[in-house]
Amino acid sequence: MEKYLIDHIGFRLGAPIKAASRLSGGDISQAFLLETGSGRFFCKVNQDSSAHAFFVAEKEGLEAISKTNTIAVPQVLLCEESDFGAFMLMEYIEPGDATSMDMALFGRQLGALHLAYGAGSYGWNTDNFIGSLPQSNQKYTDWNVFYSKERLLPQFMLAKDRMLLRSPEIPSETALLKTCQNLFPETKPSLLHGDLWSGNYLISKNGTPYLIDPAVYFGHHEVDIAMTRLFGGFGPDFYGAYAERFPEVGGESARTDLYQLYYLLVHLNLFGKSYYSSVSSILKKYF
Repeated sequence: MEKYLIDHIGFRLGAPIKAASRLSGGDISQAFLLETGSGRFFCKVNQDSSAHAFFVAEKEGLEAISKTNTIAVPQVLLCEESDFGAFMLMEYIEPGDATSMDMALFGRQLGALHLAYGAGSYGWNTDNFIGSLPQSNQKYTDWNVFYSKERLLPQFMLAKDRMLLRSPEIPSETALLKTCQNLFPETKPSLLHGDLWSGNYLISKNGTPYLIDPAVYFGHHEVDIAMTRLFGGFGPDFYGAYAERFPEVGGESARTDLYQLYYLLVHLNLFGKSYYSSVSSILKKYF
């Protein structure tokens, strides 16, 4: 981490940085633990031209979740551009080992987030990002239209442009909408984390669940749950507690496939052909 940036952050905090150490993880940005005489802070740094917009969207998402008073998120202290790239400074949450009680609390709190308040439409006030890819959030009152137009179609078009899918493999907009209408129930917009895999939450040392790295919008609450199941799942304590708020209504398996398709397309576009077979199997099953 550049000394200029360390000094600048120390100046903005009103406390000099005594130590800066690189943290593991962070596929998109570099992550650092900064230590002052009064506390520790988590800092992301990115020199990409779109990094500041990326951090602003993340900050807005964290603040939107925080305003529901349902589940904790790290407090954002600074979000700025500098001569050495954009950076975002947050409170540092020391992770702990999650117990079954912690995961049950996480499930209940996520359910509370999804119930906290609704919206008149699906989408968000601004576009944001899913991973490092842009995520369009134009508002629609019909979830089927939103999901087919704002989620699946853009990823299909990107995969086609990158020659990761061939035109005959890609369903038409009409076919996408018809499948969504056949499989999705009537629902109300919930505030979603939007990218809820195991790397985007943590349990603190005192057992408090925290959401991090959101890609928020208003959508069907099952989208978050589908993502939690994509790479191994969060365990029975989490799902049992979540079901206290949202009991299963039938048809979840097919909807999970369709909701995971979005994230698999994102991974296909980000990481390439290793995700092709997973995408292809869902396409063959439903289209």
